[in-house]
Amino acid sequence: MDDTAPAPEGLIRLTHVIYGLHAFSAVMGIVSSAAVVTAFLTGWPSILAVILNYAKHADVRGTFLESHFRWQIRTFWFALLWAVIVGVVAIPMFLTVILIPVALVLVVVIGVWVLYRIVRGWLALLEVRPITP
Repeated sequence: MDDTAPAPEGLIRLTHVIYGLHAFSAVMGIVSSAAVVTAFLTGWPSILAVILNYAKHADVRGTFLESHFRWQIRTFWFALLWAVIVGVVAIPMFLTVILIPVALVLVVVIGVWVLYRIVRGWLALLEVRPITP
């Protein structure tokens, strides 16, 4: 992949908007009663962001923005995967008083991971460089 091709300013701006939509959803999880990962996966801003990622993915092919789009898409889908796995594990934990803190820690860890991915990706975009895994 040649990610050295210049990216149009409009697509750079769109990528900032997509990070902003993801960040807005995550922050809503912090300031509301929802968990970060729940707000991130079910909030309309993140869902709209992923739709934009898929709709504009061909436009960023060959530019450094391609890595950002891949990063954003993977963040969403891996968060969903981890949420499902933790949900399967955490629901039985909530049935026992002793394991409730463990279940809460698992949910918080996923939320922190989502926030980390948003911040790390957005900082790379601000530096006008591709995001590397």
